[in-house]
Formats: sequence, structure tokens, C-alpha cells
Amino acid sequence: MPTLLCVHAHPDDESLFTAGITSHYAEREVRNVLITCTMGQLGFDDHGRSGADLGHDAAVTRATRAGELMRAGELVGFDRQLTLGFKDSGMMGWLANQDGDAFMNADVEATARFIADVIDQENASVVVTYDENGFYGHPDHVMAHIVTRRAVELSSCAQRLFYPVVPRSVLKSFVHQALGQGVSLPAWVQDAVADIPDELVTCAMDVSRFSARKQQAIATHASQSDNADLVTMDAELFALIFGTEYYQLGWRRDESSLACVEDLFGGLQ
Repeated sequence: MPTLLCVHAHPDDESLFTAGITSHYAEREVRNVLITCTMGQLGFDDHGRSGADLGHDAAVTRATRAGELMRAGELVGFDRQLTLGFKDSGMMGWLANQDGDAFMNADVEATARFIADVIDQENASVVVTYDENGFYGHPDHVMAHIVTRRAVELSSCAQRLFYPVVPRSVLKSFVHQALGQGVSLPAWVQDAVADIPDELVTCAMDVSRFSARKQQAIATHASQSDNADLVTMDAELFALIFGTEYYQLGWRRDESSLACVEDLFGGLQ
């Protein structure tokens, strides 16, 4: 059985970035494995306060998000979910960046070795995480890239590493239409407009039939109110940005031709 392994930084990233492909591959007898590096305890607590706000309750937030992650992960087709247990680093410049247990300060080699061991235990030939910019610059996303990039090198089973991306033309069209309709977008969506040229996209997968499921998975992370407008967004507009998932090849074990324009596993035995 082929195995896909996704490495994400926080609960809800698995729903926002890769829910389409995991739903797609779950129906094709591919085993989906998720590693979540932090529990996102600096996200919004039950009073709507973020980790940058006075009185924020990180313990409650962690517990809430753990439950949301488990439910959303099952919804989008993960067969196994693991967490690394690091603390959320918060946004760049937050005091939490200085915490020695924050993910951004993790021991790269030790963390990469753990991920590599999971890759090999699961015989995962395809691995997905963020690019070197962490999609929009979050320090935990950047560290997820660093440790996963090293992990595929250390592993014996990984064949390809992909990064979820949004082509410049698609993202600009989406942002223009959304703002034109008065939709309030999360900051991370607008910050990602410094995206990648269309020609750098390796794989474009039509996952539009899973758009409703993806929207439902995002809704499962109800504590994170900054995504509320994505949950209530018109289905047609939502499908414009989420109905196709785009991936850039970040690494491969050999230099053989890559037949994966519409399939991350294309050409692999």
C-alpha cells in the first residue's frame, strides 16, 4: 500500500493546506499519516485571545485544539496521527520565540531523525510539508520545512518531497474576487500573495469534489476564529482557491523523469 506522510506545524494546517489530496488518496487505498509539530497553544483560546494577548490560556487552547485536530484529521482521511509535542513559537517577534521548548528552537538533527524513522516505519514514498518560506513566513512552518527536508535525506524510503503552493495568478484572482465581495480574509492568505510563479508548480490536482469536506474540516477547528470567513464563504469562491491543490517538487531521490503532473505518486512503483 502506498503511503503519504504530511508534516504540519499546527492543528488546522492539515485542513487548510492538504485536505484535498488526503481525501483523494484515502479513496484510492493510499495510507495517510500526519505529523503535527505543535499543538498550536498560542492560537485563540476560548475567550478569543491569542498568545500575544494578556490573560491568554495556553493550556486550555492546547486541549481544545488537540480535540479539533483529531476530528478534522479523521474527516480528511488520515489513518495515523502523531504529534511531536513542541510548544507553539507564535508569530515572529513574539516573546514565545525565546522559549527553548518552542518548535523554532528545536534540535534539527534529532527532530529530523524522528521524522525519518516514521517515514521508514510507514514506508512513505511521498512526503509533504511547506517550502523554505513556510508558505507565509511563520517560524514553525519554516522549521517544519527545515526538519522535514533533512528527514527525507536521512530516510531510506522517501522518494519525493512536495510543498503546497498557490500559483501567483490563482492567488491574486482569489484575493481580488474575495475582497471585491466584501469577504474578510485571514492575514496568512493575504500575506501569501508573495507566492510562486505559475511555472514552478509541478503538480495540480483537481480536488474540487472534496471542497465541501475541506470546508467542513476547517470548520472543525472552530476555536480559530481567524478562519471563520473561509467557513462561511460562498462555495464557488471557496472552490476557486481550494478546489485545486498545487504542489511544487522540493526534493527527489533520483533524477528520473517525473510523471506527476496530476498525481504525486505518478511513476512510482
